[in-house]
Amino acid sequence: MSSLAAPAPPYARRAWLTDLPVLLVAAVWGASYLAAKGITTAHTVIAVLVLRFAVVLPVLVAAGWRALRALTAAQWRGAGVLGAVLSGIFLLETYGVVHTSATNAGLIISLTMIFTPLAEAALTRIRPSGSFLAAAGLSVAGVVLLTQGGGLTAPSGGDLLMLLAALARTVHVLAMSRIKAVRSADSLSLTTVQLGGAVAVFALIAVAVPGSGASPWTVAAGFGAREWAGLLFLAVFCTLFAFFVQMWAVRRTSPSRVSLLLGTEPLWAAAAGIAVAREQVGAVGIGGAVLVLAGTWWGRSAAGPR
Repeated sequence: MSSLAAPAPPYARRAWLTDLPVLLVAAVWGASYLAAKGITTAHTVIAVLVLRFAVVLPVLVAAGWRALRALTAAQWRGAGVLGAVLSGIFLLETYGVVHTSATNAGLIISLTMIFTPLAEAALTRIRPSGSFLAAAGLSVAGVVLLTQGGGLTAPSGGDLLMLLAALARTVHVLAMSRIKAVRSADSLSLTTVQLGGAVAVFALIAVAVPGSGASPWTVAAGFGAREWAGLLFLAVFCTLFAFFVQMWAVRRTSPSRVSLLLGTEPLWAAAAGIAVAREQVGAVGIGGAVLVLAGTWWGRSAAGPR
């Protein structure tokens, strides 16, 4: 008998090639909590969002100009709808993070793992397997334990915003997979239109809504090197890279599988807190991290290859 392990089947290798970039997105989103809190206040949310999106948009337009011109009217409309949903996600998440603890935010946003398969089942009338739901529940239980090290605080208005953000994330993932016009379009072009639509919403709020906070120009002028580094991390990795990968992946696998993998975000947030902010997790938090990893691994198998 040969001592060499049998090679992984082709579908398993394809699954990992899709899953690994999504896990990397979860990692950078986990790190985004510290970055966002470092440069954002309740008075500068809209301004930071305008800057975060606008800083990468000209590069995207220049890089994908030919593909953008090739988009059909239906593809523009579909990407525009996704951009509107995306703007809602970022408004809810950013205001939510400002008005609640990072611990609560990480726990609540992970509920997308549960919302997505339930919503997908309602739309397709195909009930998710008991194994997948159990795996998602195990991951959520792990997040609960993981966040106890930071001290779960009493519910607040920010918590409600994070709950709405989790629902909006679910809508966004499902819309990417179900809007027929965008399925065959170039991922870079669709990402560009989405981000352009979102920055247009933020800019309109900044100009037309009284009391929306400081102007983007005032905030940008007050940024130092540390703030610009944080903004570029949010713009390039947490926005451009993240949503390009998410759109690419959701068309090659299932929305439920993508959401489960993105549900590891609180695990990466804890890792960033330990590595950068020197936060203490403790034995309970470590146990929670193990459950998140176990639930994600189990859920990948339960979701199956596409």
